[in-house]
Amino acid sequence: MKRFLEVVGFLLTVLGVCGVIRELTDGWFKLMGLTRFLTDNVGFLEGREVFANLVIAVLGLVLMVASDRVPKS
Repeated sequence: MKRFLEVVGFLLTVLGVCGVIRELTDGWFKLMGLTRFLTDNVGFLEGREVFANLVIAVLGLVLMVASDRVPKS
């Protein structure tokens, strides 16, 4: 479980940071096109993509920190 939380947290952090970079460069940074599907298709996030990607990145960091508290099994 610990390794799973670490991997998911890392992926969310990378996706969130790539999404922020993609939004700030106006789509020029197309390395991680998956971030577009996380935020662009959600109606209430329209116009708030940078904030949503920041939240995704912070959630990933929280998962990585929380994985340290889970006993290794």
